[in-house]
Amino acid sequence: MSLLSEINFKIHNPSPLLVVISGLSGAGKDSVVEKLKEKSFPFHFIVTATSRAPREDEINGIHYFFYTKEEFEQMIKKNELIEYALVYEQYKGVPKSQVEQALASGKDVVVRVDYQGARTIKNLYPNAILIFVMPETPQAWYARLVSRGQDSDQQMKIRCEEAKKELKAAKDYFDYIITNSKGELDQAAEMVISIIRSEHQRIRRNSN
Repeated sequence: MSLLSEINFKIHNPSPLLVVISGLSGAGKDSVVEKLKEKSFPFHFIVTATSRAPREDEINGIHYFFYTKEEFEQMIKKNELIEYALVYEQYKGVPKSQVEQALASGKDVVVRVDYQGARTIKNLYPNAILIFVMPETPQAWYARLVSRGQDSDQQMKIRCEEAKKELKAAKDYFDYIITNSKGELDQAAEMVISIIRSEHQRIRRNSN
């Protein structure tokens, strides 16, 4: 035992991860997060803030924190957000206090943002893990958007133009890309869990 006592097996002490989930609108980011919750995977989910009105099935504080445009702009002035962006003429952002408190709790932290927000968070937290959610095909993605019935023809054109920027961003600076195919939500969530577990085993992390 004296020989073994001289060997230090504690070569790795994993810290809580900040995991950023992004992807095309309609790719199923929210559904992937909800499936992670169903699986009782231990993480703290950051609820983002938005200036858009809630949809019929959305609950304030659960899906988003909903604010008026004026209220959101006051939060910006007070520097209460880690990042924010104006997307599709609507503000979205991540409350600073939520992230800091969540990381201090020792749990992995998951935040769902658009690609602009993901890039900003990566600059502030270089060790953040960025995961981009993709639909299986362009046709499947477009069909999902149409089936939601929430966008006008003009908004659909805007989303298609924005998708080009999002896909380039995914290729340029995201760490992982996962496919959320129709009927395979469980597999998509398992892929996220596998990524998180693998990242916890990483000894060195490139933070440049």
